[in-house]
Amino acid sequence: MILEAAMLQVKPGMTSQFEASFKEASPLIASIEGYLGHELQHCLEDDHKYLLLVKWRKLEDHTVGFRESGQYQQWKALLHHYYSPFPAVEHFERIHLE
Repeated sequence: MILEAAMLQVKPGMTSQFEASFKEASPLIASIEGYLGHELQHCLEDDHKYLLLVKWRKLEDHTVGFRESGQYQQWKALLHHYYSPFPAVEHFERIHLE
């Protein structure tokens, strides 16, 4: 499993609209092959900061399957205008310590 993490900085005064748009956009990402789940966390210290976590079966499910899909174009149209600066997206893999 791959964990995608993105720190989202939403433009001032747009958090309510962003949350409504994110709710609308969520089924788009959920429809992609290899998608395992996602969550959006709101920062307690910075009212305009969110953490997006998405679980994928493998890296290419995100980087190819989602990013090259029509759903991603809709996702971009719904969400990308809220961000300043545009977020860096990173991918993580679990370390098994047993």
